[in-house]
Order: sequence, then C-alpha cells, then structure tokens
Amino acid sequence: MAEQLRYDGQVVVVTGAGGGLGKAYATFFASRGASVVVNDLGASSKGEGNNSRAADVVVNEIKAAGGKAVANYDSVEDGDKIIDTAIKAFGRIDILINNAGILRDVSFKNMKDQDWDLIFKVHVKGSYKCARAAWPHFRKQKYGRIINTASAAGLFGNFGQANYSAAKLAMVGFTETLAKEGAKYNIISNVIAPVAASRMTETIMPPDVLALMKPEWVVPLVAVLVHKNNTSENGSIFEVGGGHVAKLRWERSGGQLLKCDESYTPSAVLKKWDQAIDFSNPQYPSGPNDFLTLLEESMKMGPNEQGEKLDFTGRVALVTGGGAGIGRAYCLAFAKHGASVVVNDLVNPDDVVNEIKKLGGKAVGAKYSAEDGDAVVKVAIDAFGRIDIVVNNAGILRDKAFTNMDDSLWDPVMNVHARGTYKVTKAAWPYFLQQKYGRVLNTTSTSGIYGNFGQANYSAAKCAILGFGRALALEGAKYNIYVNTIAPNAGTAMTKTILPDELVQAFKPEYIAPVVLALCSDKVPKNPTGGLYEVGSGWVGQTRWQRTGGYGFPVDVELTPEDVVKHWEPIVTFDSRADNPSKTQDSIGKIMANAENKSGAGKSESAAASNQYQEAIQKALKAEAKGTEFKYTERDVMLYNLGIGAKRTDLRYIFEGNDEFQVIPTFGVIPPFDAELPYNLDDLVPNFSPMMLLHGEQYLEVRKYPIPTAARLISKGKLLEVVDKGNAAVVKSGVTTVNAETGEEIFYNEMTVFLRGCGGFGGQKKPADRGASTAANKPPTRLPDVVVEEKTTEEQAALYRLSGDYNPLHVDPAFAKMGGFKQPILHGLCFFGIAGKAVYEKFGAFKNIKVRFAGTVMPGQTLVTEMWKEGNKVIFQTKVKETGKLAIGGAAAELVEGEGKL
Repeated sequence: MAEQLRYDGQVVVVTGAGGGLGKAYATFFASRGASVVVNDLGASSKGEGNNSRAADVVVNEIKAAGGKAVANYDSVEDGDKIIDTAIKAFGRIDILINNAGILRDVSFKNMKDQDWDLIFKVHVKGSYKCARAAWPHFRKQKYGRIINTASAAGLFGNFGQANYSAAKLAMVGFTETLAKEGAKYNIISNVIAPVAASRMTETIMPPDVLALMKPEWVVPLVAVLVHKNNTSENGSIFEVGGGHVAKLRWERSGGQLLKCDESYTPSAVLKKWDQAIDFSNPQYPSGPNDFLTLLEESMKMGPNEQGEKLDFTGRVALVTGGGAGIGRAYCLAFAKHGASVVVNDLVNPDDVVNEIKKLGGKAVGAKYSAEDGDAVVKVAIDAFGRIDIVVNNAGILRDKAFTNMDDSLWDPVMNVHARGTYKVTKAAWPYFLQQKYGRVLNTTSTSGIYGNFGQANYSAAKCAILGFGRALALEGAKYNIYVNTIAPNAGTAMTKTILPDELVQAFKPEYIAPVVLALCSDKVPKNPTGGLYEVGSGWVGQTRWQRTGGYGFPVDVELTPEDVVKHWEPIVTFDSRADNPSKTQDSIGKIMANAENKSGAGKSESAAASNQYQEAIQKALKAEAKGTEFKYTERDVMLYNLGIGAKRTDLRYIFEGNDEFQVIPTFGVIPPFDAELPYNLDDLVPNFSPMMLLHGEQYLEVRKYPIPTAARLISKGKLLEVVDKGNAAVVKSGVTTVNAETGEEIFYNEMTVFLRGCGGFGGQKKPADRGASTAANKPPTRLPDVVVEEKTTEEQAALYRLSGDYNPLHVDPAFAKMGGFKQPILHGLCFFGIAGKAVYEKFGAFKNIKVRFAGTVMPGQTLVTEMWKEGNKVIFQTKVKETGKLAIGGAAAELVEGEGKL
C-alpha cells in the first residue's frame, strides 16, 4: 500500500465549505491532519438548531471527529479577512482551495447586469482576492498550493450560462499566470473542472449518473495536487468526476500561412480555410507561436491566390477600440469592403471616421467606454438603422507582478475587457435576434490562453472573453448569430510597451484584419461559429482542447488519493487515447462511460452505501421524537395575524379585547416550526447541504376549533417517507401538536422538502397516496367563484419573521444575493397564511389545507388568490399580480361541516 498522503502541521483554507464539494474538502483535509478554515457565508438550516450557520455545522463535525477547524463567514470578496482567520487561528496558510460559487443561469437575451456582476464578483474577484491575500505568506515561506475551480461550462461554453462560462474559463487564465509567477517560490497552482452533483448538473444529467456525481470523486485528485510531493504539476487543467480523471491542454493547428502584402485579403484567407483548421501537424504550446519566423517565411512566398471577393455592402459593423492600432485597421478594412462602420473609441474616434470618409466610405464615431454598451450600439441604430457585426476589440493593460497586484489594477482590466465585451454584445443581441443575423468577434490573447507573467488580471479577463464567446456561440447558432474569438499578435499602443520597435513594425495590424473580416462574413466554409483562432503575420491557426485518455476508477470502491497517485501516468499522459472535447456533453460522456466500471471487489461496498441510507431511513421511520414545547400568548397571535396581512380595522385579529378575538387557523404551522425531528437529513440522503433545500408542500389539519388564543403546546415530529427522485430526494415529515395540559390534539402538519442533488441512493421511487395531504387539486376549467387580491407590504417579511422563522434569506440583501435572489424574498409560509386567510374569510373554518409552493414572492408584491368551491372542498391557487406567475398551486381546503356559504 502506498504511504498515506498526510497534511500534518499544514493549514488549508476552503471557500464555500458549508456543503457539497467544499464540505467534502474540509472534512477530508481535517481527517488527514490539516487545520482547516471552513469559509461559508452560511445559511440557517433546519435540523441543526435555529439559524446555525452551515460553516459551524462542518466545523463541529470536524471537531467531533478529533480534527482542527475554525469557521469563517466572510464573503470571498473579503479574501483578506478569510486568510486573516487562518493566520489568527493557526499562524500560517499552506493550501488555498477556491471553491465558492453561485449560479445565475439565464438565457443571454434575459441576462441582467447584476446576473453578470454577481457571478464575476464571487467566482473571479473572490478567487483573486483570496489568492492575493495568501500570496505574501506563500512567498515568504517559499511554499503554497492553490486550486482554482473551473467547470465544463467554462471549458466548452454552455447554453444559458454566458456569465458562468466566462467566469469559469477566467479561472484557467488566472491559474496559468499564477503558476508561472509562483514557480520559483514553490507556489503551485492548478485548476480543476469538477463534475459533481449541484443545482447545475441535475438539469442536464440522467438520475443514475447523478449518483456518480458525489464530491468524494473530486477530492482525491485535489489532495494529490496540493500535497507537498507534487512539485511538477503546475498550471495544469484537470477534468474530474464520477471516477474519471483526465488532464487537458491546448492543441494548436499547423495553420495557414499566406504572404503579407496587398494580396493578403479576406478572400485569400477563405480560399485556403481548410489549412487554418488542419490539425494533422499540431503544436502543444505554452505561449504564442514563433511569429518572427512565420513572418520571415511569409515574406518568401509568392502572391496569394484569391477566392470570391467579400462584399459587406448594406452591413453595419461596430468596432470597439477602433480609434487606433488593430481597431483602426479593422475599421478601414470593413469600410473598404462596403460596410458602414461605427468607430467606438473612448479617446478619439474622429480621425478614423474622417479617414474612412475621405476614402469614400460611411462611418460614424461613438465616443464612449465599451462599458456603455447601450450608448455605443445606439449610435449604430441612430446612424444606420441596424447593426450586423460587433468586433469587441477595446482593451487596456495594467501589468504588475501578482505580489503587487491590487484592486485598482484588477477591476479596470476586468471592466473594460470582460464587462465591456458583455455590455456591447448584450446591447446588440436583441437586434441580432430580431433580424436572425449577427456576427460577433471577440478578442482574447495568448496571455489569456497560456498565462503570462505579470498579467494575472489580463489573463483572467481574456480567458473570460473566450468562455463568454463559446457560450454565446451555442445560444446564437439557431438564429444565424455566429460568435468567434481571436488571439491577435500585432504591434499596438498596448504592446509597444513590451515589444522592441522593429518587431512592432513587422507585426502590422493590417495582417490581422483579413481574418477578422473572413470570420465576420457569411462565407466561412466549416465550423463557422464557436472557434478560437490565433492570428498574426499572415498566419492563422485554430486552438482547441486536447484531453488525455485519463483513468477510470471503479465506481463501486471508495477512491483515495493513494489510488490516484498509483495511476498518475495514464491520467497525465497524452498518447493515442487522447481526444478533443468541444462541448459540455463530452465531459459528461467520459463519466457515463465509466459508470459501468465495477471492480467486483467493491460490489458489496456500493450496495452498502445505498443500504446505509436505506437503513438510516428505516431506523428514522421508527424513531420517536422527544417532543418540543411551544408557548404562546395573545401577543404572539396578534403578531402572527399582522404578519400575514391583518389590517388595523380587523379588530378580531389584532385586539385581544374584541369579543371575536381569534387565531387565523394557518397559525397551526408556527408551533411545529422548531420541533425537534428524530433524524438528521445528512443521514438519510447523500450530498445533503442546507443550500439545496426547497420547501415543496405544506399540509395542515386543524383538529380543534376554536383554536386557543394562548396555550402551552407540545409538538412531536416523525419521518413519514423519503422518495428517491434520482437527481433529487423528497423528504416528508409529520408533526402532531397537542395541548400540554390536556393532551388534546390541536394541529397536525406535514412538511414536504425537496433536496436538490441528493437522490440516486436506490430508495422508494414513488410517494404514497396520503389522501388530502397529497391530492393534486387541479383547478376546474370554469372561472373562479371568488377572487381575493391582497397587496403585501415592503415590511411583510421583516414582520412575519418575528413569528419564528429567522432565516436571513428573508431580510438580509447580501444573503438573498448569495441564494440567487435580487432582494430578500417573502417566506413561503407567510404567503401560505395570506392565501389561507382569504379562504377562511370567504368560506369559513377549514378542517385541513394543503398547498404546493410554486414560485417566489417579493415583499411589496400583490397576491391574487383564485378560489373554486367543489362540494365541501375549496380548490385555490395564488398568483403574483405583477408577474402573472404562480406562487401557490395544487392547493385546497376541506371545510368544517356546515361552513362554506358564499
């Protein structure tokens, strides 16, 4: 047996470690001797006491197992505070795992700036801030290990994830630069694209495969990469998940070389396009091509053969950063080929506009930053009535060794390159969709693709642009919108500072423009969209991923870092098994293929794993809860009634002196809220994390009227069932609430929670029919019998939470953002109460009420409850008036006999 990899005396910081993959890292490193900083913004999670934070739960688990850990609740944007926690608690930091992440998936046409900004803040800025804060400590002790997290969406682009794909590929450029800068200090940085169960994967994977997506398949590779024994694997990219591990690298085609003279035209480029994408004689670069030699070769060639001439008459091309350098060359070339040109430049667009006009062309200037994308595109529409082509070329440099990098250098580079590219493209996109035509050409750089010393900011921004382009290519394809990305090599004001003058002269911008025009035309013969091309000095080549055959570990045996070390050769060796993945499905394909890889030896272990959950479920079904006390007074009743919208005129709800003072019956959901359940969700399902929990359905029976207006109650909870949905689990619990003095039953509740990414353990497949609590309650086709409209107040959630649900998601904007919401949302049980009140007021007392939560409600929105009386039952649904979306569906209340006169 190989020696066990240990981390004794080392300190590991894991961001986003409250659940899922982050938690798996934290518990693993602690079990192997490291002291761990468990960073997580935290969430109040049901089942671990009221408002305990996710990070605390993990820390307590580590300590209970004899490990050393401390919690940190800062946002990754405050990376210095996170690293500071490590230094204060343990005196050093050795390993940083940038794992925190969020999703804001939305098609590009519906994407809002905050969807873009929030993803970049957490994934990109967060990883930078944590690494930057750790860097001086690493340098000083001449030791450090960093893992950054990309994803298949980043490597290949993914539909509906333009923001996420951009942020995730940014991690590749960032890592490659850190690797180059850190090498001499023994600071080793690598990046992984994990395929582990998450909100993202459950939408694109079959259930049986999700079972293979446990975080435990990812941890062992990371353990090897951050171990002190790894001194050579630096700046590498790995794909990992489901027992499969492979390494990726860039592969560049031999490419097309033409003569650099007047005959170097777009039609010459297209004539021999096949050469540009010919990988029969590939290169495996770690930096730009040898353009000097290429230029010398080019000069020896005869004039270029011409193909069909390109004509851009009637097309409108917008070039950002078009006032000088490469941008100017593009503008002149487009104008020469008949296009109307919008020259965007923050400093001086006018000279180029005049130059074009003198040559008889059409042009207009747009003097704005690329970040003002809307204003830039408006110039095109105002001047020419349309827009067909966007060339995102604007850029700035703020180079500094990472040890001296700060926000004033990081933010502007991100803003101009990544955000500017996003903003201009976003402004043009609706026009492209409308006319079912568009061409986007984005600019990355070899610094982005391969990393470059002193350019951590620029490398990250440039790789982000590539990830963005790949995702957009997928979204645009069916609308005839093509998106490509180039890495140009030319002398510009930007490169003058880093290249000797004779080279700058040789690398003329004019030798890039023909490829740009070719890609923005309708004439690209093969793979017209989604490509990455390196260009310069008459040469153009395509760059793509190459992946090792990798190694597939048997899926019925627990994977250890020692196993990974044992099979390291096939994981990192590019041999005849290597392939060229180009889409997210190619990542998943490898994992699917490995799903049948069983060792035989571990069959019983695999069965044991699913038996472990089955046994825990069987045990929990029999378990008895102790009973949780809940005392309430008239004050609590009034507070609850106000929390679900009682008005000052509703004296029977808000004034204890009123003859009819009463409890609105939906109050029955409050006493069991903190009832102790005789089980932990962690034991019943795999991959449990509080962040993945959704409240699905609520069923309440009122077993005694009138409901006492003050009482001491006891609530006893029990597990009713756990359903395995493959990619998720559904857990249903029941709580009976009795009067502590008399033992009389007052309420009975059933809660159904939906746990994303927690299925696939071989459990019960279908929920049982439980009568009223599981009825589908489809509304009749006729118009509703009664409709009640109630506007919630901006303070509704702040007031409702005082009845016991203190989850910060409903009051703290920062917390809501982390959960993917623009602002704090209203509690589901609050709008359940508002809808229940509407039924109660129109039809009288009900025996039971059941709802399915179908959407979110923001405090201040208006709820419209539609009701249909069918015999003794009122079927109802509740919509948000402002959006038309359903908030409650599948709902009904069974009336107490003799009630329900309309």
